[in-house]
Amino acid sequence: MFTGLVEAQGRLLEKTPQSGGMRLRFSHPLSELVLGESIAVSGACLTVVAFDNNSFTAELSSETLRLTTLGQLAPGDPINLERALRASDRLGGHLVSGHVDGVGLVKHKALEGEMTRIELELPEALAPYVAKKGSLTVDGVSLTINEVAGHHVHLLLIPHTQAVTTLGQLHTGSSVNLEVDLLARYVERILSYRS
Repeated sequence: MFTGLVEAQGRLLEKTPQSGGMRLRFSHPLSELVLGESIAVSGACLTVVAFDNNSFTAELSSETLRLTTLGQLAPGDPINLERALRASDRLGGHLVSGHVDGVGLVKHKALEGEMTRIELELPEALAPYVAKKGSLTVDGVSLTINEVAGHHVHLLLIPHTQAVTTLGQLHTGSSVNLEVDLLARYVERILSYRS
């Protein structure tokens, strides 16, 4: 479980295809990694299968490659990193599972003073899970939805978010990993089960 508050940025160092998926090695500034721990990499929960002081390796299944942008990364591309939530941590963002629901597309980006407004096009299947003033995880970052129109959402990025995450580097046409609010998924399941 994560919060959507990015701790650091890293970069893809290398990618190696393997049977049924891919092996990726990332640079990181994190301390005291543990074999088998979960790290959200641009919003996708990955398991550390090898590490040293400056890098860690994760194995991605075909499902992860299909539902995320991680397979499209090239060596040198930046990534957002967040370690798993501890029971004693503050929940500053929102509950994030690290299970990416799909890929969104940046349709428009515009400055509004020091803020940046982003319009995202979501896969239509995710539209029922978003609501004005609700939460959406974009490349691992917990954001508040400012507006919803069909399967498009508008988000405002504060200067801090732009500086400490990869979201400041987005441009029109960028693809991003999306995770809808966990509670919305459970509400839908309860309602459909009762029907």
